[in-house]
Amino acid sequence: MIRALGTVMAKELREAMRDRRTLMNSLLIGPIVAPLFFMLILKIAIERSVAGEDEPGPVTVVNAAAAPNLVQRLREAGLDVAEREGTEADIRRWIADDDELVVLRVTPSFGERFTRGEPAAVQLFADGADTEADKRAGRVRRAVVSYAALVGALRLRARGISPAVAQPVVVDDIDVSTPSARATLLLGMLSYVILFATLMGGLYLAIDATAGERERGSLESLLTVPVAREHLIYGKIAATTVMMLAALAIVAASVALSLRAMPLETFGMSANFGPGVVGRVFLAVAPFALVASAILTVVASFTRTYKEAQSWLGIVLLVPTLPIAIAGILAVKPQAVLMLVPSLSQHLLIQGLIRGETLPGAWWALAAGSCLALGLALAWLAGRLYRREAILG
Repeated sequence: MIRALGTVMAKELREAMRDRRTLMNSLLIGPIVAPLFFMLILKIAIERSVAGEDEPGPVTVVNAAAAPNLVQRLREAGLDVAEREGTEADIRRWIADDDELVVLRVTPSFGERFTRGEPAAVQLFADGADTEADKRAGRVRRAVVSYAALVGALRLRARGISPAVAQPVVVDDIDVSTPSARATLLLGMLSYVILFATLMGGLYLAIDATAGERERGSLESLLTVPVAREHLIYGKIAATTVMMLAALAIVAASVALSLRAMPLETFGMSANFGPGVVGRVFLAVAPFALVASAILTVVASFTRTYKEAQSWLGIVLLVPTLPIAIAGILAVKPQAVLMLVPSLSQHLLIQGLIRGETLPGAWWALAAGSCLALGLALAWLAGRLYRREAILG
């Protein structure tokens, strides 16, 4: 059995190496291009966020003459103030023409109420559905609140009262998180990228070894060799697993190299993804490769053409990622019972490794054991399917 399995595995791997399209899709686009693209988007987002804080934020002030000190305070806060006159209807029309426009309207009664020491109102107009406008409005709001706090403190001092009286409680924020733990806020999707690239590594070989064989008409002759049919499919699953492990090694190394170019230090973060973590990530995800290769092979065995297999397996690729999406939405905390769920356990282990946490050995054993058990069960099912004469179509 071992000899036959090895022969079939070598045959499938040799054919995959000869097919440039399969090789490029399996070991280049998924494992290398996908993480680079993810890191590029993340880097651009970080750089834009930093640049947005340094660049002057544009704001249009209506009725600026009624609050000259406030307008000056906005300029001192680094805001690019443009004065303009108009009614509320005009303001809404301006924003309809320019979604990113932020308008601060000083109400007509501002000056009179401010002089009497009463609360004086200003109105901040912005399109909250626009990300850039909402960010600009936040800067304007903080500048106005800062000005209001300053005026309040000066009024208290003028009356011989310490401004500290108005602050009976002061909250000091103490962040006890580590730089690696803070990095997971930005790198939360990294585990998804690694698992998806691993799946893509064996996708095309799984299709070619099943539906591709049937479409080319070579499946009949293959089944005539003096080897048990289930051993043939076991060899195909083993070859797919090897391709996935190769893709996993490449994507883990690619992520580690890409993170070196990430300016995480700007936000007080650090990427805990050195060679040691790369090795542990490989060990965490490796058992999942057997599950993935077996389920892809089982589903592809029911298809008759290469194109049909691509359609079905495109849907199947979403199944292992569903637990990760649900865990992200529900903010699931790692626990032993969750290590029994393939893909979710790998996601939680990767997150823990990035945060630099010491993960219990039992968790690793449960994650690996559940994946291996399910993978072997699916491989057995694929073997049973290949024993049927209906497999020939």
